[in-house]
Parts: sequence; structure tokens; C-alpha cells
Amino acid sequence: MLEVLVQMAGLILCGIGWRWLEPAGLEPVQTRKVLTSLVYYLLLPALVLSVLWGAELGNTTFFIAISAAFAVFAGYLLSSVACRVCSVPPAASGAVILAAAFPNVTYLGLPVLEATFGPWARSVAIQFDLFACTPLLFTLGVVIAARYGTAAAGVRNMTGELLRIPALWAAFLAVCLNLLDVEMHTLPAGVLGMLERGVVPLMLISLGLSLEWNRAQWSNLPTVVPVVLLRLLLVPALVTLVASVTGLSGELRAAVVMEAAMPSMVLGIVFCDRYNLDVGLYATTVTMTTVVSLVTLPLWYRWLLG
Repeated sequence: MLEVLVQMAGLILCGIGWRWLEPAGLEPVQTRKVLTSLVYYLLLPALVLSVLWGAELGNTTFFIAISAAFAVFAGYLLSSVACRVCSVPPAASGAVILAAAFPNVTYLGLPVLEATFGPWARSVAIQFDLFACTPLLFTLGVVIAARYGTAAAGVRNMTGELLRIPALWAAFLAVCLNLLDVEMHTLPAGVLGMLERGVVPLMLISLGLSLEWNRAQWSNLPTVVPVVLLRLLLVPALVTLVASVTGLSGELRAAVVMEAAMPSMVLGIVFCDRYNLDVGLYATTVTMTTVVSLVTLPLWYRWLLG
């Protein structure tokens, strides 16, 4: 597990190095936007289609989705109570709640699970995300951001937002092909295979490009530390109980819990910016949870399977 994370940290460091050096004069924000757009609109849908087309769908899918939804709601409720008790300002509260509720289950979780457990675990990451986290992000997440933010955007057409996500359309198509027992022929399998191989390295490099730290962010540490404990320790501990109750066991349970133990999602920065939440606080939380997760994820792996 440690060797896997070291390898992934190397790719993340490539993104951080690009951010500092700016080769070819390309700004980090511009480079990240190109890479994430390529993954979002082409490579990730290809991966979703390839994996779910041949995956075993059934009761396990439902239990994975239940565990994922529980992880989101647990993070949301616990962080909401903490913000209210500590009288955190609205803009900061919104950032904290989003960071605690929504883990980075695709951009970091997918490569971690694949490298740790093998190709079969990609299906767990995709189901955890697309059957629970993403729909909740564009419903509950939008409501949270609009409630605590001051932007005039308000709650937009959430159904329209969901329908514009390419990976969800790929998941719908893959599930239909899977349930209809449509065989995947050599040609589409080959094309999808070539496309999906680019997802993991580009995701990790993009994550590195997203991480930043400056002196001003030190002031956010007192607020960030509780979020780190909640996101990386308390929520996955609760998900462990839920996964066990639903009957998940062995490596499957470990994969689900480790998804719940992932750091805060990067996409939340977009929500904070759109709804006038505390962007600096959220960016600090993403950086801190990502760095600390390199220590906590091996501990979860060892505890779950040791």
C-alpha cells in the first residue's frame, strides 16, 4: 500500500512541479483546465463505459451506493453541527461542510483503489461516485453552497446540471448494455482500453496542479484541523459499521471504506467560487486532507485487512 501511494505521490509532485516551473510558459490554471476537460469529457466516460459494461451489478451495487450516501450525509450533518456550535461564519461554514461531506472518490480514489486492489476495484470507485456522490453533489451540494453563500446564482436547475455530466450518460449506457448482456467486441474494447489508460496519470497530475499553499493559508489551520479529522477518520469509521451491516466484507468492504476515507474533492473549489464561499479555506482543506491522507490511507488498509 505504501509503495502504491509513493508512486502516486510522484505523479502528484509532477503536477506541483509544473505549477512552480510553468514549462513552455503554460500557466498552471490553463494546463489543469485542459487536462481535466480531457478527462471529464472523454477519458473518464470511456473508463466508466468500459468498467460498468462488464461489471457484476446487483445487490452489491445497492450496498455500495448506500455506504457512499451515508458517508456524504454523515460528513454533512457532523460538520454542520460543528460549525453551528463553534459559530463559524456562513461563508466559511459552507466551505467546511462541502469539504467534510464530499470526498475525492474519483480523481484520487479511483487510482488508489485500482493500484491497491486491482482492476476490479475500479468498479467500486465508479459506483461509489456515480450512483451516490455525484447526484448528491449536484443536489445537496448545490443547496449547501447556495444556503451559505452570498452569490445571486441561487439554486439552479439541478436536473439540468446532472444531465450535462458525460460520465453519468456513459454509466447509463453501460448499465443498459450490461443488463441486456450485450457482448463487448474486440474493436470497442480496444478503443476504450486505450482511452481509459490515460485517466489515472492525468487525474493525479491535475490534482497536483490544484494543490497550493501560501502564507495566508496558515491562518485557516484552526478551522481545517477538525475537518481533516472528520473527513479522514470519523466518517470512514462510521462507514465501516454501515458497510459491515449491509453484508460487505473482505477487500470489497475495505475498498468502500477507503473511498469514504479519501480527502476532500477538488471540484468543491468551483462551488465555493460560484457561490461566494471561502475559497481560500476550501483550498487549504483540500491540500491538508490530501497530504494527511497519504498517512491515513495505509493505516485504514492495514486495519481493515491486517
